[in-house]
Amino acid sequence: MTLPTVVNNIYNRQLEAALKKNASVIEQALNMYQAENGMRVTCDIGFHNLKPAIIKYFNVLKDCGYGTEVGSCIENNVSATSYNTYKNFTGTNSIYLNLFDDGQFVLTDGSIIFINNINDSRTYISVDVNGYNKGPNRLGQDLFMFQIDNKGKLLPMGAEGTTYYSETDEYCSKTSNNINNGAGCTYKALTSPAFWKSLP
Repeated sequence: MTLPTVVNNIYNRQLEAALKKNASVIEQALNMYQAENGMRVTCDIGFHNLKPAIIKYFNVLKDCGYGTEVGSCIENNVSATSYNTYKNFTGTNSIYLNLFDDGQFVLTDGSIIFINNINDSRTYISVDVNGYNKGPNRLGQDLFMFQIDNKGKLLPMGAEGTTYYSETDEYCSKTSNNINNGAGCTYKALTSPAFWKSLP
């Protein structure tokens, strides 16, 4: 193996470990909410209600607001310098930040949690596992999405039943320029060791 390949493999293993750690941290936070409130957080929690409900169960370094305000860690504003921070899986398109704009906070390990409540069936928790100041800042490589279902189960995006599930890998493709490409990679990233060996 060449040195760049070895370095790249080590880096990818670090991202894999960080994803698994963060998936556990998110699940633990939801479990702590249930223990304290006697019920699971479900997808119908309501607009802007998820962040205040669960933030205290994380080790938070910085509260970044909702993502729509000036000064948010990642502003969802086309005029903001951070608007083009994240790309799709193949790096060919900037992604829409409106999937990450109902709450943001940085954890003590540097990872950043994003909340989104589109409607009663699309409630997402996403994580940039190595922080927004470190690359590659790509959906499905260091930015990963999870979905809460109507029973309060946390599903890795790309699993059957999630918004970005596709039998044809439309949302986790090494060749697609689709702006949402990468949204469906979380399931593969958590379950398939081969996923990390050949990132685009």
